Amino acid sequence: MFPPINEQMDLIRSGAVEIIPEDDLLRKIENSTKTGKPLRAKLGCDPSRPDLHIGHAVVLNKLRQFQDLGHISVLIVGDFTAMIGDPTGKSKTRPQLTLDETRINGQTYLDQATRILSEQRLEVRYNSEWLGKMNFNEVIELAAKYTVAQILERDDFSKRYKSGIPISIHELMYPLAQAMDSVAINSDIELGGTDQKFNLLVGREIQRAHGAEPQCILTMPILEGTDGIEKMSKSLGNYISITDSPREIFGKTMSIPDNLIIRYFRYGAFALEDEIKALALGLADGTIHPRNAKVDTAMRIVSRYHGEEAAKAAFEEFERIFVKKDKPDVIETFTFNTMQDKINIMDLLVQSRLASSKKEAKRKIEEGAVKIDDNLKIDAFEMIDLPNGANYLIKYGKKTFLEVKNSWNVFDE
Repeated sequence: MFPPINEQMDLIRSGAVEIIPEDDLLRKIENSTKTGKPLRAKLGCDPSRPDLHIGHAVVLNKLRQFQDLGHISVLIVGDFTAMIGDPTGKSKTRPQLTLDETRINGQTYLDQATRILSEQRLEVRYNSEWLGKMNFNEVIELAAKYTVAQILERDDFSKRYKSGIPISIHELMYPLAQAMDSVAINSDIELGGTDQKFNLLVGREIQRAHGAEPQCILTMPILEGTDGIEKMSKSLGNYISITDSPREIFGKTMSIPDNLIIRYFRYGAFALEDEIKALALGLADGTIHPRNAKVDTAMRIVSRYHGEEAAKAAFEEFERIFVKKDKPDVIETFTFNTMQDKINIMDLLVQSRLASSKKEAKRKIEEGAVKIDDNLKIDAFEMIDLPNGANYLIKYGKKTFLEVKNSWNVFDE
């Protein structure tokens, strides 16, 4: 039923940052192989936002590997804990969501996660199933199993406390609530990013307090965003969503700094270890150009979520636009309906929604990032003709094309 134990451990270790404790996990796998009973590998995700990016896919892919080894993957959709908001890495209390909001986001998460997870050996649970049923007496009993001193060992809580930044009581309960997920589903191993280590360790303690064998912990790295500085995040705008179009995924991957190529190849494209070593060697000795490495990485990531044909088409379009300086196949159109004969270029960019403000439009023009009908010699205060039937092709930045038209009917009232 299961692959040999050494093969299982090799796959589980691959790409992982830490396994706690690894000896216990080895013992669990040995017992599982002897009894034929699959392990239960758990991953919790709080649907505080409605979409997933390829940073989330790092740990989801590891969960998929447990399925491939014959074990059961349990995806916990934290519709209840999302109402609290995971305080990990947060310098202030998060706004609270309603249960309806978290359930709507949760369904979106599930639809996206199953692009990576197999439907076989997958168990999906919503933690409102048990957390929503706890009465106040049970909450008090849970809180009694952990001390304030233990909670304040958490780095972000400790920093906020020392800085005098408020910490709400419900935030202190978050690790305990997540730990109850492990108790409720009899978790053998819990997965998470390195930033989740504290929460995962609390899960071991709360399982032990309930008389259960503590889960093992496996942490995965946090993938940097396309800026190469901060971790990938929707709020920072440095993300690649797994629901982005092939063109967007390809273009965003091509924009990453060269020093991130290996990490995106490993954790975004999930290349094999031998391929990763070969790429690292080629980049180091100059036999592989960084641009070619990015193309390969981008095509693999697009293929993973949209298929090989979409990846090929995204590559060809990228070549036309950025290498051959050609136009994309499909260009959006913005139509004015005005009788004015002229318009200031900054107003044109703002009204067509290319720029968010005149200040941004002026800056882009001065940077040479705006072309109108391939003309780069543009003055921000210039007035251009806008007669009935006018038609301009605007290139804004490196990637955005917009066809702007003016069309009005003299008989309109």
